[in-house]
Amino acid sequence: MESSDESAGVVARGVTRRFGAVEALRGLDLTAPRGRVTGLVGPNGAGKTTLLLILATLLTPDSGHVRVDGLDPMRDADAVRGRLGWMPDTFGVYDQLTVREYLRFFAAAYSVPKNDAGARITELLTQVHLTEYGDLGVHVLSRGQKQRLALARALVHRPSVLLLDEPASGLDPRSRIELRDLLRGLAAQDVAVLVSSHILTELEEIADRIVFVDRGRTVSEQAMADIARDEPRPWRVRALDPELLRAALDRRGVTAGAITPDGTALPPLSEADAAALLAGLVSEQVPVVSFAPIGSHLETAYLAMTEERR
Repeated sequence: MESSDESAGVVARGVTRRFGAVEALRGLDLTAPRGRVTGLVGPNGAGKTTLLLILATLLTPDSGHVRVDGLDPMRDADAVRGRLGWMPDTFGVYDQLTVREYLRFFAAAYSVPKNDAGARITELLTQVHLTEYGDLGVHVLSRGQKQRLALARALVHRPSVLLLDEPASGLDPRSRIELRDLLRGLAAQDVAVLVSSHILTELEEIADRIVFVDRGRTVSEQAMADIARDEPRPWRVRALDPELLRAALDRRGVTAGAITPDGTALPPLSEADAAALLAGLVSEQVPVVSFAPIGSHLETAYLAMTEERR
């Protein structure tokens, strides 16, 4: 086994999986290191959930190399499950149980000692803000509350690797912020966190690394900081004198969009080019009152990756 497998929480190399005539995975590669939040991004049908199911020991790959916390999910499934927190995009809750009974059931399934389970459950209910619901039936919870309960279930045995499939689905804005802080805190404790999500603005705030996948293959693996630095994106500028702004942009050869109450749209620019343009406008005494990117770095990178599908 390569040394990188030992240091990474999750490693997948050349993973393939076919469902009849459909090739869900076609040699996909991925690394999700300990102490980092890795985002898994791609269009519907890209193979994200299939990969997560393989990592969670619920599917067998046709070929390829997979390690979770240094273990082979196919050969050491029980050991992997003991180290793995798995939160699928379905709740899997038992309505006949109370919230606390539900977590106690999974604590027992993961062999959490009874003497420790009570304190751990209380801690988790506080973390996911469900303390007041502890003795109520699971059936009274809203969609977002069930989502938070599913997260607590995934964490009940203190896993070293955490897999989450669309964890922010159904969460209100405050709960999404709390989820972000919780995942960042787990990464700081050396947990390997792998998150698949279509909510790119949220993922950009959480992830250290992004793995782009499409049609069952890895398109790229990049640090979020590199995406933010290198990916040009559209900008919008607003000035007190729109016509003076337009003239200054024309002199600089910048093709501007229509003037709207929000300002004037600019073509994609790197951060360095945007900074230079702003400095030039100010030097020409254009009364700029706002100058900001449109959308997120991750959205721009994703749209560029999927441009050929239009």
